[in-house]
Amino acid sequence: MNSLDLPKAPHETRVVVAMSGGVDSSVVAGLLKQQGYDVVGITLQLYDHGAAIHRKGACCAGQDIHDARRVAETLGIPHYVLDYEDRFRESVIDRFAESYLAGETPIPCVECNRSIKFRDLLATARDLDADVLATGHYVASRPLETGGRGLYRALDPARDQSYFLYATTREQLDFLRFPLGELPKDETRRLARELGLAIAEKADSQDICFVPQGRYADVIAKLRPDAARAGDIVDLDGRVLGRHEGIIHYTVGQRKGLRLAVGEPLYVIRLEPASARVVVGPRAALATSRIRLDDLNWLGPAASDGIVDMPVAVRVRSTREPRPAHLSFAADGATAEIVLATPEDGVSPGQACVIYADDGPRSRVLGGGTIRRIAALAAGAAQAA
Repeated sequence: MNSLDLPKAPHETRVVVAMSGGVDSSVVAGLLKQQGYDVVGITLQLYDHGAAIHRKGACCAGQDIHDARRVAETLGIPHYVLDYEDRFRESVIDRFAESYLAGETPIPCVECNRSIKFRDLLATARDLDADVLATGHYVASRPLETGGRGLYRALDPARDQSYFLYATTREQLDFLRFPLGELPKDETRRLARELGLAIAEKADSQDICFVPQGRYADVIAKLRPDAARAGDIVDLDGRVLGRHEGIIHYTVGQRKGLRLAVGEPLYVIRLEPASARVVVGPRAALATSRIRLDDLNWLGPAASDGIVDMPVAVRVRSTREPRPAHLSFAADGATAEIVLATPEDGVSPGQACVIYADDGPRSRVLGGGTIRRIAALAAGAAQAA
């Protein structure tokens, strides 16, 4: 077996590397080339952002494509740029806008991996007779004793990207490889310098590539100029406290920017798109104890049907560590319910909930889904918790 767990010599193994133009994927291409693999680099042009050409931290447009091409020339590998703008707009950007207008907080990086990189790009890699598709994600993939491959948290907890990859299917995992899953980020930088790559000190890309400076509302307003409508800001009892210019300017858990003078700190508790209302309340009202999931992807060792009250750990935001919970699937397997051992604040419909075997630093990813409904604690119980 070679280093990619394939029974072939490296020079007989074709590897397509998804090259974004950043340090991580460039190092993957360089390492595999150094190890003697038949490496082909592919860069996806996902969007045409005028500001992206000069904007620090952009991804998959402008300067990044140039950087990927330059790295491929340095390494001496073939390199192709594929125009995926239409697919990216339909599968990722348009869905992002629709989700936001529905009062949700979507995670477009999950959808990009699911619909573009690990579906369309993976199919292209197969068309090129590749044995595997390698990426620069910080996540680990290992063979399982029962066959197939499992997905695990990366060695470097600060860089772990398993939250964004939970939707990867079993079939896709068999074809994917993540060489950086066992490396800390500073080692990746060192390898980039050792390989003589001009992008060794390049800044990391931001999570949402098509949202400049994190201004979500600006992007939504551009995509759906007539969709945003003004409405009331109300408290938990429905009393009007103020007005807003559109729910797209708010997310669950938000405190700043409410412009309310009521003498106590208030947070966005939920968004009601049908009535265009922003509901606010005390922080205690954010505490969530139960979460309903759909769009499920299950990678666990047993079939999902029949799983009731299974102890797991879950992550409701990429910046939080997995925390103990219990998992139960509906009889038809189409939805699942998570009961949190300790209530979480700021859980929002549209976000991902990723399920792990436990809360350990290298735990296995069992799958996950999209948060569709949450059940908050009563204010008094939340205060006590």
